[in-house]
Amino acid sequence: MFDAIRKHNKIIMWILGLLVFPSFIFFGIEGYGRFNEGANKVAEVDGHAITQTEWDNAHRLEVDRARAANPTLDLNLLDSPVMKYASLERLVRDRVLAAAAQGEHLMVSDAALAAALEQDPAIASLRGADGRLDMEGYKRLLAAQGLTPEGFEARMRSDLSMQQVLGGIATSELVSQANVDAAMNAFLERREVRVLRLAPKDFAARVSPTEAELQAYYKTHEAQYQVPESVNIEYIVLDLDSVKKAVNVSEQDLRTYYEQNAATLGTPEERRASHILIAAPKDAPAAEREKAKAKAEALLAEVRAAPKQFAEIAKKNSSDDVSAPSGGDLGWFQQQKGTDPAIAQATFKLAKVGDISDLVQSDFGYHIIELTGIKPAKVPPFEQERAKLEDQLRTQQAQRQFTEMADSFTNGVYEQSDSLKPVADKLKLSIHTADGVTRNPAKDATGALASPKFLNALFGADALSNKRNTEAVEVGPNQLASGRVLAHTAAHAKPFAEVQDAVRTAFIAQRSAELAREDGQAKLKAWLAKPASATDLPAAIAVSRDAPQDQPAVLVEAVLRADPTKLPHFVGVDLGAEGYAIAQIDKVLPPVEQSAEQKAQNRTRYTQLWTLAEVRSDYDLLKARYKAKILVPMPKADDLGIARQ
Repeated sequence: MFDAIRKHNKIIMWILGLLVFPSFIFFGIEGYGRFNEGANKVAEVDGHAITQTEWDNAHRLEVDRARAANPTLDLNLLDSPVMKYASLERLVRDRVLAAAAQGEHLMVSDAALAAALEQDPAIASLRGADGRLDMEGYKRLLAAQGLTPEGFEARMRSDLSMQQVLGGIATSELVSQANVDAAMNAFLERREVRVLRLAPKDFAARVSPTEAELQAYYKTHEAQYQVPESVNIEYIVLDLDSVKKAVNVSEQDLRTYYEQNAATLGTPEERRASHILIAAPKDAPAAEREKAKAKAEALLAEVRAAPKQFAEIAKKNSSDDVSAPSGGDLGWFQQQKGTDPAIAQATFKLAKVGDISDLVQSDFGYHIIELTGIKPAKVPPFEQERAKLEDQLRTQQAQRQFTEMADSFTNGVYEQSDSLKPVADKLKLSIHTADGVTRNPAKDATGALASPKFLNALFGADALSNKRNTEAVEVGPNQLASGRVLAHTAAHAKPFAEVQDAVRTAFIAQRSAELAREDGQAKLKAWLAKPASATDLPAAIAVSRDAPQDQPAVLVEAVLRADPTKLPHFVGVDLGAEGYAIAQIDKVLPPVEQSAEQKAQNRTRYTQLWTLAEVRSDYDLLKARYKAKILVPMPKADDLGIARQ
């Protein structure tokens, strides 16, 4: 079938065009979109679908943000089914809160939006000394993230309105001290107990399994001794490093690149200056500004007549309270940063140390500037920068070539799907091999073999059955991979003879735990009937939920849940593979006295947990009101997409 499609793809596309085009005419683009949406729906909120594409995009954004914040994060964990399902839950939550915000007509004022934007350090840093926002810098900052100011601010308004839905609960929850005391007393309550632990290892000597018992155990637990499905493959990878190796950089290209970037390679020129400021804010009345200008002109004439007195004149007359005591000294700064742009521009126009500027007008008033020092720019020699420049230039050229090569790679592995060699030869790529590759990445896997997407493609029906090349799969930033299955081994159980020792160990462990439980239950029954017969219990200890004394949580919980009016009393707990435990509860002990600081911490802790429970409860009500439902099954809690060893 796939051969026929490949040979006659133009005819197939023509036929599909005849079939699809009328559907747009008769049903309309919107109807066609709804049809596609319904087939692709993974969740629904307030009657509106969330599609697989929206889910994929939301998860991709979360992964990108997480990797940007911590590049060392394991991609296998981020792309696991559990993490991806969590992204869908967050997407549903956002849609529920958005629907509630709209339904409750929650609005965000311009002042609230401005205050929220100011909380962003990157945006706050764009404000100048006069408090004005550098709009060009703001636009550049957002453009780097693929956003416009309008789009970003609209999203911020939406986020802020959503926060209002449950924010009132989170900030207004009041918890009484009586509630805190009741909860914390229960949590901190102590009981004096004597605990007998019956460990399976103490019963192992009693277990002598027969061959028949081991065979029966093996058949019952055959799934534990499975060899996972695997493939032997060959694969190729196109990445930026492989493209860089093929890039040739000429000597002339390097020298031209050096000359073009010389200003950024070393240390830019720095200058030092002093100034006299006669304050006249830009919003001051015209008469006031004229008066300030006249005073500044008089001082300019004075310093030009006596240049060596500049510092003294600045101390007596400058309105800049910070620099005036030091004679108007502004320190060292570069032309593009470090001081007011008007001052920097005027300073870098002065020719030599000692030169004095004309009047310089800024938003703060009128300045007289004296150039007091020059540190020339330092540009390292070409040979010193050669290796770095060559790597930078190779990277730039490789990035330009990668897009073209990626198209060639993608088309080549599809069009010549019975072999990777033609694409490898054309793009000068190495063909790698790997045996025993499973559906989930191995713990020590790297590169393409660590990508769940690539492994999913290898185990696709066409790749397994027909040994076709997989499609080009993006396995990382600027990384594409394609593989071909050479051999496929279905999942199967290891022969009994191969795992006999492991079966014996597992059987003995299980039977020993059963004997421990049986012995423990017999002792418990006898001691309940005749408490005085409990003579082999160890010394008493005090246990509580916050101080379990290395006792299993399930045992501590059973001890603390026992009826305090019927002491002394015995409880028994099955610890599974760890055996059995019996505790004699002798008496209830008061909680350990806590300091005022500990009590305050307890109150904060309880309030946080109570608030979280209230928020969760209200959110559940909103989910029901707006008919939110997820239509895909929840993955198993331990399904992290990582192969078990």
